[in-house]
Amino acid sequence: MTEMLYMKDVDSNYIREFDARVLERGFDFVVLDRTAFYPLGGGQPSDTGHLEWPGGKAEVREVTKKEGVRHHLVQNPDIVPEIVHGVLNWERRYAHMKMHTAQHIVSGVVYDLYKARTVGNQLYHDRSRIDFAPVKFTDEMLAEVERKCNEVLSTGAKVEICTAARAELEQTVDSQRANLDLLPKSVQDLRVVKVEEFDVCPCAGTHVRSLAEIGKVRITKCENKGKDRERVTYELVA
Repeated sequence: MTEMLYMKDVDSNYIREFDARVLERGFDFVVLDRTAFYPLGGGQPSDTGHLEWPGGKAEVREVTKKEGVRHHLVQNPDIVPEIVHGVLNWERRYAHMKMHTAQHIVSGVVYDLYKARTVGNQLYHDRSRIDFAPVKFTDEMLAEVERKCNEVLSTGAKVEICTAARAELEQTVDSQRANLDLLPKSVQDLRVVKVEEFDVCPCAGTHVRSLAEIGKVRITKCENKGKDRERVTYELVA
């Protein structure tokens, strides 16, 4: 198992560098005992960066996960020593943090206005897309979504990450709004992202400390993806 340094709380999402021990080497990867690199999954791309040591350096092209193990893809794993210092591509990670937090706002606003659920999403550093159903957006509806999202973002609300019992959440949140009903029943302890006075949602992604860090949402495209399913693409602007 790899210790995931970014999972503890929102402050841990800001870890840019860390020390680690190599536990395993494969054809094109190394496994570390601890990492701040976010792996590919949940609609969020993996972090990139590098591992360094006295006299050497290996670029981390991607990080994948399998059964609690994080594979850091590097070109020459055999040259990586036992003790390394990891450094994230912070510009990329921070963009993902802002995009993922903004996704919570867009998803929450669309559900509150039109009772359409988030049924898929993909984040990038410069844009993101969310699939909603059931809904058929008009231009006026999209304008209202954008307006309401930016109203929420302008509050600069605090963002927290904590662990909560599933039974507790089931009593206090709208299960469909938070997609809580889609999680396996066997999962009882959940990592939860809370946006002050707006959102409580189980999520394993990375996030900013405050909505004030995000800027504004601008919707750039809306596509029909099938019966009652629409894909909204947005970007963030200052």
